[in-house]
Parts: sequence; structure tokens; C-alpha cells
Amino acid sequence: MRVHVVGGGLAGSEASHYLAKRGHRVILHEMRPVKMTEVHKTGLLAELVCSNSLKSESLTNAEGLLKAEMRMIGSMILECADEARIPAGKALAVDREIFAECVTKKVEEAGVEIIREEVTQINPKGDEIWIIATGPATSEPLAKFLKELTGNEHLYFFDAVSPIVTADSIDMEKAFRGDRYGQGSGDYINCPLSEEEYERFWKALVRAQVIPMEDFDRKLLFERCMPIEEIARSGKDALRFGPLRPVGLIDPKTGKEPYAVVQLRQDNLDGTLYSLVGFQTRLRWGEQERVIRLIPCLENAEIVRYGVMHRNIYINSPAVLDVFMRLKKNPRIFFAGQITGVEGYVESAMSGLYVAFNVDRILRGLEPVRFPKETMMGALTHYITEGVRGDLRPMYANFGLLPRIKIKDKLKRRKALSERALKTLEEFLRSLLQQHPS
Repeated sequence: MRVHVVGGGLAGSEASHYLAKRGHRVILHEMRPVKMTEVHKTGLLAELVCSNSLKSESLTNAEGLLKAEMRMIGSMILECADEARIPAGKALAVDREIFAECVTKKVEEAGVEIIREEVTQINPKGDEIWIIATGPATSEPLAKFLKELTGNEHLYFFDAVSPIVTADSIDMEKAFRGDRYGQGSGDYINCPLSEEEYERFWKALVRAQVIPMEDFDRKLLFERCMPIEEIARSGKDALRFGPLRPVGLIDPKTGKEPYAVVQLRQDNLDGTLYSLVGFQTRLRWGEQERVIRLIPCLENAEIVRYGVMHRNIYINSPAVLDVFMRLKKNPRIFFAGQITGVEGYVESAMSGLYVAFNVDRILRGLEPVRFPKETMMGALTHYITEGVRGDLRPMYANFGLLPRIKIKDKLKRRKALSERALKTLEEFLRSLLQQHPS
């Protein structure tokens, strides 16, 4: 029995690898580089086009818990992230190229057949299974087909990407290294702004020209990828309480907390590139250069990748998918990744792992299983498939999805939630193994 996976992003690569390693014949359809998207640069699998950070690994962070759960199941994506890891404090950040090369190699070595072609429609034959994991860059022909297939209008939101500058073009005489509250290993470069410098930057930002986008609606922007100019327009101090917040950062030159701070995060293993944290934008490229160079320490910034913005699309999962992420009207078609309404790199990979876990069970003649709601994997998949009222909005891992534990102290509560989740998942996996040792 064949499994076809459409889309070689994080979800598609994770699903393909998991199933192939378990002896199933897997065909991965990836249109790049035959047909490129607006945001991808290569034909490598799992190319990261937004941030290079996979967020925190701490178990007091929901993203950290999700990673721990995925490692228990055997996530190839996280294995490659570990191999491509670069300094980023408590976060798991990767060298993009090394990461994508690792994923591509592991998928190929697992025996997955990779076909470079654009899939425009899905038509399962016989008992074959299809997993659609095309993500936010789904091609227009396939998007049109999926709209007809689901019988529902696609919901959508706009996503944005931060600019990247060369390390050599950063004025370190004005910048300083350090993590908030002195935690971490000082992997971030911080550009402090005085009140006067901040006001000049803010005025230029809100007046800068943006690239027009068809059907653009500010209400459709997902909060964690809100363009910096949109945040700025919501109020003069919005940036100081958002991506430019100075809390926990002390400038060693003054011994004080700056009025505002622009943080730069290492983007590649060699430390030659840095991305502007929280600077997703749809400004015109010339405007980006002009505004960025108003930031102290970036007056001579060499921008090697400008911020861009694109429209993400996703299906109304509660209306069209069951809890196993398969199409209600055709159980031979599964969906995974951001097209289901999960938001974030790790969340996308998780959905691919979750779908593959159940497809493997089905191919072995077993019933699919839902993960316990006490786990982050179970809670998130439950939310996007049956846990919302009305239309689905993209959701990322967060402790608010888990059943409550009555502990007042926030850190202790999160630790308890994580401990319960990991214990529950361990017992869940053990019970499945006892039922079917193979």
C-alpha cells in the first residue's frame, strides 16, 4: 500500500520519514525547485523561510514541552535541529542550510521516493493514502482544488518574515551582547535606543510605504507574525511593550535599562548573519533599508534578505477534518502542517508526526488513536479539529490548551503541567506497545 505525501516542508518531511522508517512505501511530492514559491530559495526539504528559531526547550515553556513529547515518539525534525543547532540562549535555533540539508538527507536515506512536481489535485486510487502537507505556500491550482474538495471557503491570514543583516555591518561599539535578566549565554546582540532615537525610528516606521496586498485586512493578521509597522500604528509605545521591549536588558555602558532595544539573533552556524527579532514586515525594500538604518548600531547595515509578506491559507479543520486529521468525507485523505491551522515550526512538524503515527497504525490494521488531552500534542490536535467555537484561527502550543492544575505560582504550575503531560504520554505509549508489541 502506498502513501503519497504532498509538500516537503516540516510536516511533510516528518510524516514521510516516520512512515518510510517503519517499512511503508512513501512517495513525497514536492514542487520545488521545478516551481518555486514567493518565499523559498532552494529545493531542499524543510527550508525555513521565517525565523531560524524553533523556540524554547524549557519545560516551563509550552514549546519546550511539545519538543519533549515529540522526542519521545522519534522526531526526525528535532534530530536535525540538534545537528544544525547554533547559539540562541534557551531557544533551539538552527543554521537554515545545514538543517534543510540534514532533513533532505534523512528523508532520502529512509527510502522515500521524492518526485519533483506540482500536484494540482488529489484522487486516491484503491487503498492508497494521501497526506496533504503543503502549508502556507500552497500553489493556486491546488488551493482551488482543495477549496472544492472541502466544500468550504479557505480561511486565511497574512504572515511576514524578518530581514537579515551581516554581522560585520553591525556597529558593536553601540551594541551589547546579552540575554534578558542575564539568563542564557549572551547570544543576542542588543541595539539600545534613547527616547529621542526611538521616536525618530517610530515616526519613520509608521510613515513608511508598504507593499500593497490584495485582500489585505489587518484583522486577519496572526498576532505572533504581526508586521512591525502594524504594531507601531497601534500606538506610540506599542513597540516598547512588544518587540522592542527593554525589560531585563541592562546596557553595560550605562548600567541602566535602555528606553527601547532592538534585538538581533544569530541566523547561521558561522555567526555571520543576524535576523532582527520581531521585525516581520511588508515595507517596500527601499523603505526597509531607510528605516533599519535609523537604529543605532545598524546605520551601515548590510541587508542580505529583506522582509517579505505572504498570504497563508488554511482549511476550517473543525468543519472538514476528524480528530485524526483526515477528511471526514474521504478517510483516505489526511492533512498536516500549517494548512490545518496549527501555527509554528514545531507545531507543524508535530502534526506531521501525529498523522504519520496514525497512518502507520491504519496500515498495520489497527485503529487510529487520539493522544490524551493532558499532552500538548493531544491538546493542540483536539483544539484545531474539534475544540473551537465558530471559525478556526491559527493556534500554537500554549499551556492554556491543557486541562488545568490548581497551582497559583505560574512557574510551578507550568512545571506540574509538563510533568503530568510527559508521564501521561509515556504511559499512553507503553499501553499501546503492550497491546501490539510489533
